[in-house]
Amino acid sequence: MFIKILGPGCVNCHTLEQLTRDALADLHLTAEISSVTDYPTIVAYGVMTTPALVVDDRVVLAGRIPTAAQLRDLLTTAAD
Repeated sequence: MFIKILGPGCVNCHTLEQLTRDALADLHLTAEISSVTDYPTIVAYGVMTTPALVVDDRVVLAGRIPTAAQLRDLLTTAAD
């Protein structure tokens, strides 16, 4: 699984990354996580509000910080 956190590197971006790492650990999933701060790349994903979460090149969340349960659900669905 390849996960990208899209955003300018703000507090919300860092929070989403940490929550994602925690959810992956809870679910016993492995993933390669990277941050994308380049605006043209972010816009190419069709994202207009950050932070955004991209799993295997599919935007699954944008513009908000999910709860831990919501994030686990997103990652479980993406892993199937």
